[in-house]
Parts: sequence; C-alpha cells; structure tokens
Amino acid sequence: MCMVTYYQTVKKIPISVVDIDRVVSMTQKMAQRRPADVSVHMIGDMRMTKLNAQYRGKSYPTDVLSFPTDDAYDLGDIFICVPQIIRQSKRFGITAKEECVRMLVHGVLHLLGYDHQTTRETNKMFDIQERVVRKYI
Repeated sequence: MCMVTYYQTVKKIPISVVDIDRVVSMTQKMAQRRPADVSVHMIGDMRMTKLNAQYRGKSYPTDVLSFPTDDAYDLGDIFICVPQIIRQSKRFGITAKEECVRMLVHGVLHLLGYDHQTTRETNKMFDIQERVVRKYI
C-alpha cells in the first residue's frame, strides 16, 4: 500500500484527503505499478507561478507539476494549483472535483514515467488517465 503525504496552503480544496489517497492508489494500480509513496501539495496561484517559472521558464500558473525521485518507494511530489483547477473546471463545464481528480491522476502518471510528447505516449497516458477518472467520478 502506498502512503500519501498531503500538504495544503490554500483554504479550500475540491477533493478530500481520503479521495486523494484513493485516486493515487487507483492510478498506480491501473498503471500496473507497485504501490509507492507520493506527496501531494495543494497550492495557490503565486506558488505555482514561481514553480512554473523556475522549472519550466513560464511565468504563469499551470494546473499540475510533478517532480519524480529516483527512489523506488517514493515516487515524488505533485503540486496542484487549486485556483487553476477551478478556472479549468468552469471552462470545461465539469465539477472542480472531477478536474482535480484528473490532474492528480495526470501528476501520478508523470511520476510513473508516462509522458505526452508523442501521439503514442499521449494516447497511452490519457487512456489510463480517463479510465481512472471514469471509475472514480
């Protein structure tokens, strides 16, 4: 079983800690990977903008950033920008919880080594992502 360490620097989030644990575990299972620990950080626009600028050279908030480790038992850290998730959910006409689940799954898949640089990689990653979202939501 994986352990999820949870951090929150914004007042309100669209997903419960229990849901976060379940989504992280389900994603690893659907990706057919051995359970490993993950840290999830729910943050605001300012912190995400700083991280996005520092690591990607883009000075605006993004929805999710993942920082993998080389440790087989600790996959790494996922940073989710709650205000960005809320904006995207409104734009896509879905609940903030669904968008948060989707971005959490997306972040876990990046930690597991999935990417979306080629069409083949994208299809594989998004197939798993949407199966987890459909199963969970």
